Amino acid sequence: MSFLGALREVIALGGPVIAILLVISVLTLGVTFYKIWQFAASGVGRHRMLSEALSAWDAGDRPSAHASLAKSNSYLAPLVRSAMNAQGQPGLDERLDAEAGVALAGLERGFRFLDTVAQIAPLLGLFGTVLGMIEAFQTLQAAGSSVDPSLLAGGIWVALLTTAAGLAVAMPTSMVLAWFESRTARERVFADKALRTVMVPEQGHSAAVSTHA
Repeated sequence: MSFLGALREVIALGGPVIAILLVISVLTLGVTFYKIWQFAASGVGRHRMLSEALSAWDAGDRPSAHASLAKSNSYLAPLVRSAMNAQGQPGLDERLDAEAGVALAGLERGFRFLDTVAQIAPLLGLFGTVLGMIEAFQTLQAAGSSVDPSLLAGGIWVALLTTAAGLAVAMPTSMVLAWFESRTARERVFADKALRTVMVPEQGHSAAVSTHA
């Protein structure tokens, strides 16, 4: 049997709920691949050159900091460059925080959809199971006194098929979402540290302490 033939048979057994779950799973797969591409293209988790630039800036080596920053492919590089070039401007902290929030919000786009799928897929599966059980008992009732146990058993396993399909969609979606969220949380911490390093470098802070002393 071909894949499409097997797919049609499963949809015929599970009814419209299986079809809906199939569409949701395809959309979820598309969003997942898009987020993986987006994270890779944005350089999420790959901040080696940016970290070198921040270390040089922290040490007071401005030329090396700018040179390393120019080699960085991180999505945070333009934001850090703006912070380096706009030292002393009033309200700079708030503006940079807002721009960092916008950049991170772009990374989080699609999370709401994945979260919704992880929550609604099991409910859809359960809904399909309830409908299937109703149909199975209706068949059992229509059989009257000539009840064949195989009728009930067959109806029950077909009904449970939708629950299995719902869980099969929800569990990997939940795992993928947790992975994306953990990566984004680390990015948020790194972005905050990067901006604070540029705004208050260790070398400048040490000089200020020495002056006041």
